[in-house]
This record gives sequence, structure tokens and C-alpha cells, in this order.
Amino acid sequence: MRKMKENACNNKNQKKNPGFLLSAVSSNSGKTAAACGLMSAFKQEGKRVCACKCGPDYIDPMFHREVLGVDSKNLDLVFSEEDILKEGYLKHTKDADITITEGVMGFYDGMSLDSVKGSSYDVAQTLGLPVILVINARGAAMTLVATVKGIVEFRPDSNIRGILLNRVSAMLYPRLKEMLENELARIGHDEIKIVGYMPENEAFHLESRHLGLVTPQEMENLQEKVRQAGEILAKTVDLELLEQIAGEAAVWKAEVSEESEKIGSLKSLNYPVRIAVARDEAFCFYYKDNLELLESLGCELIEFSPLHDKKLPENVKGILLGGGYPELYGKELAENQSMLTSIQKALMQEKIPCLAECGGFMYLHEEMEDTAGNVWKLVGRIKGRTFPTGKLVRFGYVNLQRNLDEDQISELKERMSIADSWILPGENIRAHEFHYWDSTDSGSDCLAVKPDGKRRWKCMHLEENLVAGYPHLYYPSCKEFAERFVEKCRSGYRE
Repeated sequence: MRKMKENACNNKNQKKNPGFLLSAVSSNSGKTAAACGLMSAFKQEGKRVCACKCGPDYIDPMFHREVLGVDSKNLDLVFSEEDILKEGYLKHTKDADITITEGVMGFYDGMSLDSVKGSSYDVAQTLGLPVILVINARGAAMTLVATVKGIVEFRPDSNIRGILLNRVSAMLYPRLKEMLENELARIGHDEIKIVGYMPENEAFHLESRHLGLVTPQEMENLQEKVRQAGEILAKTVDLELLEQIAGEAAVWKAEVSEESEKIGSLKSLNYPVRIAVARDEAFCFYYKDNLELLESLGCELIEFSPLHDKKLPENVKGILLGGGYPELYGKELAENQSMLTSIQKALMQEKIPCLAECGGFMYLHEEMEDTAGNVWKLVGRIKGRTFPTGKLVRFGYVNLQRNLDEDQISELKERMSIADSWILPGENIRAHEFHYWDSTDSGSDCLAVKPDGKRRWKCMHLEENLVAGYPHLYYPSCKEFAERFVEKCRSGYRE
């Protein structure tokens, strides 16, 4: 194996943490179908399977969760420092027999056009994971060798150990496999094995929409599809070989720190802070790390549905309105008047703290327009309308900071209001944007700054009991922000 980053404990008395990373030449190569199918195949063998996803994507982990019945974890080296990523990976995967990490975009595609930072390659290097490339082989033969050679040799430490061929027939596969392995050996890459193939089959077809794959709730017979995909791959993929490759992972099982083990546990707190978390077909985008951080700070997360429930859960002291697809459910959300009234009362009368991102931010508007031109009246906490633009408005990573000049900073330090205390001067929250809808009032209390510092724009509403805007925030990048939210919620707590 090629030398990996200094990343893991080399204590031979500890057990390996088997796993591999699935990547590809580009998006739309079949990574998600392959990941879900392989998870299903290993699970049907009785293995304890764990899932991870590179990058900030919400939807692919939802597919993983539908397959496994457990949460998938985002692995993001733009959001997280290397040591934090390693500890989180170890904690998430410590009880697994095998961990399958799904890559993002193409193998070397990172946070910008000219960077591998945050790429699948970056994650694989940091965690010492062997890589399996999913390659669309339809209509190609020898060119596949050139493709693999280019990807493998672009970085000498790529650690690509296997190839999974997509869209290949059972008749062609044996000859294609023999040719590829012979040619790879001829050019000095006999360490790369052809692990199997994915045939053309409806079980591997996952629908798409503007934010990526459709949500699992919308797919008919998803569990049956994934079960079938697992059964197919059990026959067309050498699972034993994949397990051997997974055993080469350089990440070792380790004792999770006592502090880390506290995450998710409320036993040490007499009075946990009850936070209402919107989760249904319209609101479903949450980073696991965000929720775990809130739990570690003493929150009890109570899920509710703005679509189907009549009101907020009882005795909640904070609200999370995550992203999703509210634009698809404008009629249902607008007609659930009792829920709108409940949220209006909580925000405008009781002043319950609320964090609202993207779809949740859209829900708080007076009006939301859908793609058919229908306009739906919603919560009304944000004055104005959210509307479709027909194009991608914002995309990519940003750092959020206060939008203040030097005089305003000096004044703020002398007399800080409740609204000012959410994000202090000098603090940054890492975030991600990806939306086709815009707003007549996206806010101006923060600046979203691209990581290279070349572009920036105003965004976000920071008010007494509200943080709302299009960016999806990564709370662990500024734990003080999460702590302030919890304290604002806790200050209103009554037994």
C-alpha cells in the first residue's frame, strides 16, 4: 500500500477498522446506487454495516439511512479539521464490521476548481481508506485503461485498489475484466483489481431533481429496490475481495474519548432543553454532527412535522427548521393553518429561539411561490416572498461573518443587544449554499465569504430570537454559536 497521511494509531494490539471509499470520475457515475447496493449486500450477509458520505450532501445519507436503518455521517474536510474528522469517523464506525464511504463528485474534485481540499481523495488520505472506483464502462474498452491510469497516477498516493464497472453485461464482463487486469498489470498497476460489475437494471436507477437525488420518502418501493440491488451485487461483485481490501484501511479502532461518548447522552442533565426539530417530506436536511453537538450541550430533540402535525410539540424552548423541499408542498403547508399559528405564536409572542436554514427560511416568509406560479401564504416571520429563479442562485462553501464596519464593531462591543450576540466580530461559521429559490429579503446581517476570499455577499437575519437564511450552517465550526443558541433556549426553561 502506498504511504498515507500520518493519520491513525499504529498500535498492533488494536483492531483494524475495515472500510473503503467508493469514488468515480464524476457525478452521475452510479456511486449512490453502488453504495446502497453494497450496503444491502453486506447487510444481507449478516454484517454490521456503517455508512459515511464525503462532503456536505444531505440526500445521499438519507438513502444510506433507508438501507441501514442508522444515520450516515458526513465527512467534510472543509467543515472539519483532520483530527476532528478522524475522531468523528472512529466514533461513528466503532461497532461496524465494514464501513462504506460514498465519495463526492469526481475523486479529486475539491472545494474549488483548482483544489483537492475536501475531495474524496483528501478524505481517503486523511483516514487511510482504500479506494474503489465506480466507472461507467458502457461503450468503452481500452479507453478504460487510460482513464484508470490517469486517475491513479495523477497523485502517487491515490490508494486506488479496485474498480467496479457500471453498466456492463454478464456476457461482456469476463472478457472486460481479463483485459483490464492484464493491461493494468502491464503498466505496473497489478495492485488494482476488478472487483465486479453493475448490470443495467431498474434496481440501480435513482431519480434526480435540482438538488440532486429525490428524497427516499418519494421513491416507490425503495426498500425493495435496494434489497434487489443487494441481491444482484452479491452475485456480480466479489464481496470477499472487497472485505480484504477494506481490511487494508489504515484507520484503527480506538477508545473514543470520554467527552465524545457524552454526545447524545442527557443523563447528566436534570433539565434537558427540549428543541423542536422539523422533519418530514418537506424538511429533512440536517447534519448529524449539528444534532449531536446540540445533544451534547443538553438538548432533547423532539421531531415534528410542519406538514402533518397540528402544532409544535409541548414545552419546547427552541425550534430547528432545516432545509428540504417546502416548494413542493406549498399547498399542504399553507393549508395546515393550525401549525402556522402555533409557529407564529412561538416566534412572535413567546420569542422562542429559532434556527432556520434554506427550506426552513423559505417557510418563515410571508409568501412562497412555486414553479407553477402559485403563491402560498406561510408563517410571515420574514417579510416578503421567496420565489424560483430557474437557475442555481448560490452554490458552494462559504464562511459566515458579521457584516459590520469598524465603527459598528466598536459600538457593538460597548453595548451588545441580544440580536448582536449570536455571532461576534471575528467569529466565522462554515456553511454551504445550494439553492434555486431566492428571496426579496435574504438578510444583510452577515457576509458570506468564499473560501478564497474573492467573492462575498450579504445574507442572513440575526434577530432577537431568530437566525435565518439560505446557508446551511455547520455548528461545530463555531461551537460558541451553538452554545449561545442553547443558552437562549435554556433561559426560558421552566420545570
